Amino acid sequence: MDICPVIKNKTMQTALLYLTLFFSSLFLQAQNTIEVNMFGFTSNKGKAIIGLFVEEETFLRKPLQSLSSLIIDQKSDITFKDIPDGVYAISVYHDENDNGEIDLLMGILPKEDTGTSNNPNTKMGPPKWKDAKFEVKNGEVLSFDIKIK
Repeated sequence: MDICPVIKNKTMQTALLYLTLFFSSLFLQAQNTIEVNMFGFTSNKGKAIIGLFVEEETFLRKPLQSLSSLIIDQKSDITFKDIPDGVYAISVYHDENDNGEIDLLMGILPKEDTGTSNNPNTKMGPPKWKDAKFEVKNGEVLSFDIKIK
């Protein structure tokens, strides 16, 4: 009796080869890094809440990933690691009263300072996906300087 039997069936060998290649490709796929440098906070109170969004339909409502960061000298930095290739947008708000949510005036206008990737000019209404989106791929390290206003 063989302790280590050899696979003699050609179909089984082919299936194992494809499975090995498939799982290897998952581990070898380039992962990206997104560095976010924020400046212009009006105070050091509370924290910065940073959301990474993956699609227009959920932009500003449901982030793929959300991180928080302390504010020191009216600045804050955060890094999203191991991000798959794709199109994303970033939104930041200053949770100055540390209640875990963005405070709104009349349910529409933010009372707390905000910022968005690409620093779009948003005088009227919230930022738009098309103005904030960017692509990351092939193991890139992207860095964003976001002005909080």
